[in-house]
Amino acid sequence: MRAVVVDAFGGPEQVRVAEVELPRPAAGQVRVRVRAAGVNPVDGAVRAGVFGGAGQRIGLGWDVAGEIDEVGPGVEGWTAGRRVVGLHYGKVKPLGTHAEYVVLDASAVAAAPESVDAAVAAALPLSGLTAARALDLLGLAAGESVLVTGAAGSVGAIAVQLAVRAGLVVTGLAGEGDEEFVRSLGATGFVPRGAAPAGPVDGVLDTAVLGAPALAFVRDGGAYVGLIPGAEPAQERGVRVAVQEVAADGAELARLAALVDSGALTLRVAETLPLTEAAKAHAALSTPGTRGRVVLTVA
Repeated sequence: MRAVVVDAFGGPEQVRVAEVELPRPAAGQVRVRVRAAGVNPVDGAVRAGVFGGAGQRIGLGWDVAGEIDEVGPGVEGWTAGRRVVGLHYGKVKPLGTHAEYVVLDASAVAAAPESVDAAVAAALPLSGLTAARALDLLGLAAGESVLVTGAAGSVGAIAVQLAVRAGLVVTGLAGEGDEEFVRSLGATGFVPRGAAPAGPVDGVLDTAVLGAPALAFVRDGGAYVGLIPGAEPAQERGVRVAVQEVAADGAELARLAALVDSGALTLRVAETLPLTEAAKAHAALSTPGTRGRVVLTVA
């Protein structure tokens, strides 16, 4: 089968499609026939060698939407042919979701949302689970205020919608041209990039990884949550600082998929490309102004 891999670290030119052995599910696992897979910033970081793994072939891809093709021993509740979405966690792995087939733990998949196609569904797992976990860590109560940085991005846009649903007073920070979009997600306030909110907020969900400048927007004793371990600012003024670490979670993914089907959560796809154009998709990761997830499709 075909899979997207890197054999050496570097730019998008290192990304290639290789012929690899078809994986088989072990006990507690399912094999998914991939129909679409999101391309995330973490894929670019893996490609560049941020997480190590020199000297080995590394498979790319975390998000997947497709259908179950084979069920491993001991798996209950899943059968071949079921449409699913899933997260294949792992920074350095021999095979990712940018492939024709991928094996996942059964606990990492959920029924795919029925109201969207596979390309849109593939934008949900990593961004959705990241946003949900970060919001949980923030620990704000209904009626409190939150500033979401990078509110027009894939994670930020989901975070805005989930925060609104949780009853928070949401302000989005993004580029000036993104105000209409951010407000359409339910944010009642908007701050253009480079500016500051009118006053301190109870919490900041820093999807743009601004660090200390974003922490400065939080009231004394408030909360800050970042996305990248090691990139968080130092704690000050009694502000609680936390960093989310995403994990595969089929139950939470099922909740998010249900929100998509109910119309309470919308997903944004910037571009779809065939698997054979994975290098082009990686180039798009650093293209200024890209809004939404770039998704690879598999015929």
